[in-house]
Amino acid sequence: MIDNLTKEIVTIGRRKRATARIRIKPGNGQFTINGRDAREYLARDVLLQAAKQPFAVTGLVDRFDIRALCDGGGLSGQAGALSMGIARALVENDDTLRATLRKAGLLTRDAREVERKKYGRPGARKRFQFSKR
Repeated sequence: MIDNLTKEIVTIGRRKRATARIRIKPGNGQFTINGRDAREYLARDVLLQAAKQPFAVTGLVDRFDIRALCDGGGLSGQAGALSMGIARALVENDDTLRATLRKAGLLTRDAREVERKKYGRPGARKRFQFSKR
């Protein structure tokens, strides 16, 4: 979806319990998350690399400015959500990139979430030690 006011492409990415709302426009590679620089926000280089993976796969590094609002989950989930949202935005900008991003697995929603803890047990599936006698 394109925002008529700011002429930015707006998309959403999700991973685990995290949601990332992405706004992307042509620029020089400025990347902000929740009003902070992406390197400062994500803290680890591995997470920043995971978030920028769609640019590396398509070869469009430093051609777009990104503003993102992340909510929920942890930093790893948010990095995955950012990656998916950016990939969706790139496809909306140029549909010829869809095959490349699909092959890299960046357009597929990873639906795995933590299973809830059950009552009477120490965890989701773990049981207390069984004693026969």
